[in-house]
Amino acid sequence: MTALVKELLNTFDQLTDSEQLDLVVEILKRTSDLNFPPLSDEDLVINAEGLFLELDEQEALYE
Repeated sequence: MTALVKELLNTFDQLTDSEQLDLVVEILKRTSDLNFPPLSDEDLVINAEGLFLELDEQEALYE
């Protein structure tokens, strides 16, 4: 992930819920017509692992 992408994500986290929703909707509109190659099984596993680790961290904060 590039520094610019990290900066954008940090800025996104600082937005209100309404602003985040507006941004997500606009990004989805702009990317719906892009022709991305399908993800490989390895890419899917890596992404799923990252999501589960993040969920575990968040869950630990509430215990």
